Amino acid sequence: MTNGSTLRSNRSGRNEATTRPRLSGENLTLQEFSRLAGNVGGYPYVKIVLDRTDSVLHFIDSADGTLHVRYIASEILGMSIEELARDLDSFNDEVYRNPDRRFYLGTLALHTRRGGVGGRVADTFMSLETVDVDTMSQDMLRSFYHRVRDHIDPSLPLVLKPANHRQEGYVARIPETEIPRVLSHELYSTASFVPLNPGAAHGRLRVFRSEEEYRASPEPLEWHDIVAMPRVPEDIPRVSGIIHTEHTTPLSHINVMAAGWRIPNAVGIGAADRIARAGLDGRWIHYRVDADGSDLLLEAAQPRRDGVRPTPPPAERITVDRPDLSPSPITPLSELRAGDHVRFGTKAANLGEVIHLLQHGSPRWLGYYRVPRPPRDNLLHYLARQLDIPGGADGELTTAVQLLVKEHAEVPRGIVLPFSLQQRFLDSSAELRAAVDRLDSAGVDGTSRIEHLCREAQQLIRATPLPDPIRSEIDRAIDRHLYGAPVQVVRSSSNAEDLPGFSAAGLYESVAHVSGADAVLDAVREVWASLFSPRAVLLRHQAGIPMDHCRMGVIVQEQVGATTGGVLVTCNPLSPQDFRNVYLNISPHSVAEVVSGQGAPLQYLCNTVEGGSRTVSLGAATADLDSATKDLLGRLALISRLLQSHFSPDESYAAPVDIEWAIEGDRVSLLQLRPFRVAG
Repeated sequence: MTNGSTLRSNRSGRNEATTRPRLSGENLTLQEFSRLAGNVGGYPYVKIVLDRTDSVLHFIDSADGTLHVRYIASEILGMSIEELARDLDSFNDEVYRNPDRRFYLGTLALHTRRGGVGGRVADTFMSLETVDVDTMSQDMLRSFYHRVRDHIDPSLPLVLKPANHRQEGYVARIPETEIPRVLSHELYSTASFVPLNPGAAHGRLRVFRSEEEYRASPEPLEWHDIVAMPRVPEDIPRVSGIIHTEHTTPLSHINVMAAGWRIPNAVGIGAADRIARAGLDGRWIHYRVDADGSDLLLEAAQPRRDGVRPTPPPAERITVDRPDLSPSPITPLSELRAGDHVRFGTKAANLGEVIHLLQHGSPRWLGYYRVPRPPRDNLLHYLARQLDIPGGADGELTTAVQLLVKEHAEVPRGIVLPFSLQQRFLDSSAELRAAVDRLDSAGVDGTSRIEHLCREAQQLIRATPLPDPIRSEIDRAIDRHLYGAPVQVVRSSSNAEDLPGFSAAGLYESVAHVSGADAVLDAVREVWASLFSPRAVLLRHQAGIPMDHCRMGVIVQEQVGATTGGVLVTCNPLSPQDFRNVYLNISPHSVAEVVSGQGAPLQYLCNTVEGGSRTVSLGAATADLDSATKDLLGRLALISRLLQSHFSPDESYAAPVDIEWAIEGDRVSLLQLRPFRVAG
């Protein structure tokens, strides 16, 4: 067999002690699979290489996670690791992109599912998958599948698992009677365990079969509780551990908060029944979530034997910049920059910074792609390839990425009410000022008194009329800067959020679909009142944030008529070592459906290095998105990497960001940007 490969061959370099090539006519049995298998995400797997020149199918000893390219270089071609490192990108292009390549690379994984997947495959089966960046054609996939099928024990069903959206399109054109298949989202939807945040805890297990049962419980959750329920609501107090007994998304507010709390958090399908059989509900347990585990671990334990009631851990001291309460005017978003967070809040300042970037660019656009990733000096040529720029000189790349963001991204127009306006309102009523002062001086002792004081302050904020000068100032700003926008969204923008160790995701109110001057003013007061909710006050106290350091700005913004919305993070929260992918949650209805945790969004991974995307979960959707929307989401993922570069706090450009977005036509509205704190 001949092909266009330039890779050298040294068959004597094969190491029979650590690898087991299987030649034509021999089958891989379950026994041999188990001997060679590694484990990832609870699935045993074996990596395979088909050498088309020698017509040999290699089953690699995969327990140590040996990479395909390293195996080929050292075991087949006789290359040293140094030689491979010096030319790694060309080597990868040869084995993943060359249409006439010598090697086909894949992974076999073993799955066990009761009732099969989609009714199409047996309880125990193997899946064959390439890596997600592989550009195999339809004919190559077909040939690879049949060759592997010929060397697997015939009693083991083998299905093809497309590795990206392009492969899904190819496979859809092949009769299923010829090549059975399973899609990534089908496997995810049947996974019984998903580790959301690794960790361990010792606490009292509380099980609720529904949110209604949780709301009706006479005993509130305490800090030492480990809560298990279908979908944990976003307004629970701080706890020691979380178990979702139905599938959820890592990007819901409660799961983002759990990562900030550094507590173990996982999806455990059937966990409630398992807990009931073991009699663990209401008992103290040890709970552990391992990132590479196959299930959550629950073990009965004893509370403290000395009879002393456990006390919560000491409050973490979170640094908060003191708010600037000097008089400031209501200001358009477009006039704010990142440094204005001390007067208008973090959310507003970040949006103002994004508007500036869309208009004027950033000298840091290329940071993420410019840093070394050994053995690579940088990733700039990958970016150039995605932007279709031969050569990819810095100047050309900078011009191209600026054109990309201008063409596809925007921030809806809006105005921001500064902290000083909230302070003027609080000072306008002696009764209101006294209520806030009582709350400020009360401390937090865990009793019902603090909740009463919070409710009192909130009710007064909602009921106290805005003084005429403040009302007129808001009306004039809306007339001037939001003329022609019949519907607005009123968003919170505090200085006590998006901080290292304290995300405050979902902690403060935002009010959507607001029409009319009176409704806007009511919504503004609702946002101001959310700063004083019992949950917000308690969680800030637990983070060591003083009450008098906290203020609330308000964004009044044109509401976009989006057809699709969602949230993304510029990392893979389920695989922190993955530097390629951006993780997106998508709703055909609203962003709120994603972050509240009440909806089941589509979940995507978009590769921002080699390109391409794949669907992780369909959620509640009955069908995947159309190809045009997928392409636009790929561009959004690339834009999010550029924004990560600009907002990175250091020159590593590694700190991920969390972006809320909405799509209307071929434009993406950027609604919020904040740091994303990686779990662990």
